[in-house]
Amino acid sequence: MAESMTLFPIPEPFNTGFLAVDDLHKVYYEESGRSDGKPVLFVHGGPGGGIQTLDRCYFDPNVFRIILFDQRGCGKSTPEAELKNNTTWDLVEDIETLRKHLGVDKWLLFGGSWGSSLCLAYGQVYPDTVKGFILRGIFTLRKQELDWLYQDGACYVFPDFYKDFIAPIPENERGEILQAYYRRLTGDNEEEKHRCAKEYSRWECRTSKLVPDKESIDILENKVWTLQISRIECHYFVNKGWFKTPTYLLDNVDKISHLPCCIVQGRYDMVCPTATAWDLHKRWPNSELCIVPDAGHSSREPGITTMLLKAVDKFKDL
Repeated sequence: MAESMTLFPIPEPFNTGFLAVDDLHKVYYEESGRSDGKPVLFVHGGPGGGIQTLDRCYFDPNVFRIILFDQRGCGKSTPEAELKNNTTWDLVEDIETLRKHLGVDKWLLFGGSWGSSLCLAYGQVYPDTVKGFILRGIFTLRKQELDWLYQDGACYVFPDFYKDFIAPIPENERGEILQAYYRRLTGDNEEEKHRCAKEYSRWECRTSKLVPDKESIDILENKVWTLQISRIECHYFVNKGWFKTPTYLLDNVDKISHLPCCIVQGRYDMVCPTATAWDLHKRWPNSELCIVPDAGHSSREPGITTMLLKAVDKFKDL
């Protein structure tokens, strides 16, 4: 196994704020590292996952201007768990609005899971603002990807955990599990809504690491977070990301294929299986695909952390 690398010490933000992106939503953002450093945008997962303090630590604070933001409805952004005016294309425009607000010319995009989807979507609309991509746990919202995680795939690896996931849903509705969850997460029964939010989130937390740990489970006690990620994820997934075609993100890779890209993928990723990373790599011949042999989905797993840090180091001269 390759020698592990550790995250950089946590840098304190030198700039934070809320950006009004429409009449309803205010998006939280922060900057750390060097104010005159090389701009990198961390794009979090979910959708609805929000940023964490450690997300700043993949980047050398002496080199990079580290920019993070909470997407609509999650983290510190307001209103929390709001679904109105919350689509992929709203988020794409939020990123561009943030770039202009911060006076960034071009930036490096760094995102995993849903964050990889949003990086691809933004880059395909605004390729001239992007220097390159570091992507992890590739997810493109195709039907087979969603079916694998929620309907007929990961359940064969985690039948004990899947039993808990489907428990809140009557048996006659389990054939379309996401739609059944969405009805409850957007319904008026608050007790049922919070139960479904917790079980939905628990399933994702349990499947995200090769070996689940206490940190993965403790976050389930945060009712705000479980409601944000479950409602917003379901909202995006039942609406198929508002993409024009089922393979939209792969079909439009040609718009960004001239840019450098490093893809980091856990071999045993049960949330976003390796096949999607492989499909992206085939569409993007000059991309670099790094498959981590002893990892699942999480960026916090040692092998994935190491490969992400190595990728960032390679890109520091862009």
